[in-house]
Amino acid sequence: MRLYELKPARGSRHKKKIVGRGAGSGHGKTSTRGNKGQNSRAGGGVRLGFEGGQMPLIRRIPKRGFTKKSRKEYVIVNVEVLEKIFNDNDTVTPEILIKKKIISGRLPLKVLGNGAISKKLTVKASVFSESAKKKIIEARGTVEIIKKQSTEKKQRR
Repeated sequence: MRLYELKPARGSRHKKKIVGRGAGSGHGKTSTRGNKGQNSRAGGGVRLGFEGGQMPLIRRIPKRGFTKKSRKEYVIVNVEVLEKIFNDNDTVTPEILIKKKIISGRLPLKVLGNGAISKKLTVKASVFSESAKKKIIEARGTVEIIKKQSTEKKQRR
């Protein structure tokens, strides 16, 4: 089969309806829009979700919760991942994790305590969960909190 032999599946393509071309066409005069009313006129119709004045579904459904404006987002790594990838006495930093393609992006790093760790590691991150901190220290490793570095350029005023 060649590229020029490809054709759309039968019935998948439809001819565009030609309207407004006289009474003999069967689609003349009102151009299949009917007589009078909102939908017969140019620009007529209702907005998405409009239910004829009935309370719209989006307003009938209860809303729950809210989004905190000061919410901080983190890139998350579990200690079980550090156990698999790093050797004893290694230093773990966000830059090394980006190089090894474990994390991506410039968000601050948060280490969580899912899994077990037995290797002695020096872990540098912005935030640690209590369980992660406890597991790293129990494995004779060290925990260092690094300050978030500003990646944005400061504008002069």
